[in-house]
Order: sequence, then C-alpha cells, then structure tokens
Amino acid sequence: MNKRVYGVIGISSIMANWNADFSGYPKTISDGRTFGSDKALKYPMKKMWENEGKKVLYIKSMKFAEKKGEVSLVPRSLKERYDFLFGEETKNSKKILTNLMTAVDVKNFGATYAESGNNIAITGAVQIGQGFNVYDLTEPQEQQILSPFRDASKEGGSGEEAKNSTLGTKIVSDEAHYFYPFAINPAAYKELIELGVTEGYTEEDYSNFKRTSLVCATSFATNAKAGCENEFALFVETKHDVYLPNLTPYITFQKGEEKNIISISCGELLKALGENILSVEIYYNPDTTCLRQDVETAGVFNILTQKAI
Repeated sequence: MNKRVYGVIGISSIMANWNADFSGYPKTISDGRTFGSDKALKYPMKKMWENEGKKVLYIKSMKFAEKKGEVSLVPRSLKERYDFLFGEETKNSKKILTNLMTAVDVKNFGATYAESGNNIAITGAVQIGQGFNVYDLTEPQEQQILSPFRDASKEGGSGEEAKNSTLGTKIVSDEAHYFYPFAINPAAYKELIELGVTEGYTEEDYSNFKRTSLVCATSFATNAKAGCENEFALFVETKHDVYLPNLTPYITFQKGEEKNIISISCGELLKALGENILSVEIYYNPDTTCLRQDVETAGVFNILTQKAI
C-alpha cells in the first residue's frame, strides 16, 4: 500500500462501561476527564477477527492444566498461544517472524515476542491513540445487583449475612463519547519486507482494518459493553510522504435537543494540502447525529449501512 491514512474512530457508551480501571469505574486522568485506552478499542477488533476464524495472537485463551491430580482452567502463556496458533515449536527467528506477520492483530498493531531464545519487537503499521471522552456531563452510575446465590463462605455464621444472597456491583457511565485518533504507516514494515518475512501492509490489510473499525464496538455485546456502539469515523488517505497531526482537536461534540451534533473543522488544513490528499470519508449515524463538516471533497456515509448519504 503506497499511501498513509489518518483518522478518528468515535465510540458512544450509553449506560455502559467502555473501559474500566481496576476499581471498576470508567478510566480517568488526574483532572477527572474520562478516557478509553487504545487496548479498549483493539480488543473488540481482535475478538471480531477471532470469531471470523482469523489468526489472532495477542488475545486471552484458556487451557486445562493438571497439577498433582487436579485439573484447573488457566490462561495460555504467549509461547503456548503461539504454538496453539501455528502448530509448531521453533527457535528459527525467520520462521517465527514470518508466522507472526500472518496473525491479523500483529500485522496491524505490531508485537513484542520474547520467547524461544528470540527477542522480537515489531512496530505496527496501525497506531491508535488514547480516546478521550468529549461529553462534559458524563457521570458514573453504580448499580447494586442481587445474586441468586448465598455466600457459602459465610456458612455457620451467626448473622443474617449467612442466609442472604450476596450483592454485586455494576458500574457504568450514563453517557460518554470517545474519540480515538489513529494513523496507518505502511512504511513501518520496510525492513521486514527486505528480510523476506512479509509482503508488507497491503490494501487488503487496510480494508480489513477499516471494515472492522466501523462495527467492532457495536458487534461486541458483553454485559459491560452492551450500550457501546460505533457512532463516527473519519478516514483521510494521503500520499505516502504526507504527515498530518492528530485530527481529534478538529472534531467537537455537542448534545442537541433531539440529536447529537458532531462538527468537523479540518477542511482548511486538508484543502491546503491539495493533491496530497487522496480521499476523505466520513461515517456517522444520521438517526442519532447531525453532522456539520467543512471538507468539500468528503464522501459521507451511514455508519450502519455504509451507504452514501
């Protein structure tokens, strides 16, 4: 692929928890602003690829392990996951690199593989930044959940605790809107191409990333993520030697009376680059959002149907 791509992926979270910290609350920085890590976006993409039967290396998978006659369910180590995917054990660095680059998550996001006497680091062609919540009125909500089971550890206790069902807690955001910047640089694999372990980042790889990035949150309906959806995406394709800044500062979000309002103001920046900009595509949900944008050449699409608006 002889071009670069810059853009933004928007995720809405309505009574859901897109990315929790270790306390269970939505992640925040020191000034209280809510954000989602790049891992939170990559994970549903990887789950979608795995469900489609593609090879995904960096994802939790389980196995049974027997110790002293007892069988436990434990996560695979990195080496075990590699062996499970590729069906072989090898210390051949070229073979390992070649195999790694056939895993769809490694091909996109890169990898660190320090196993079998090898210390391999691959910088991914796709780099995703932190996704800050752009809705100022976000508030966490804590829900008490009654379990259908009593706590067996309280057996023999003298109080009512031993008789009652245990309580759990579910923490969500009432409403949040995360905007993630990303950049795709196929030149990241130049050295790996020269080593003969990959054909590089191709148009097919980009199409696969783009397809997945438009639907991954919507498709990933776990208990905490139910209510999280893809609501926006911007893709700016440029010539291979064009460098754009983070595009999220050019995008604003407002809460309207009937529909949310997403505004894009990078038109002058892109216009100044002229023919260096190959294409601009904007995706959003017209049922929930009004789009205001100043990019004259942009193609505008429904993010649900992916048809032109």
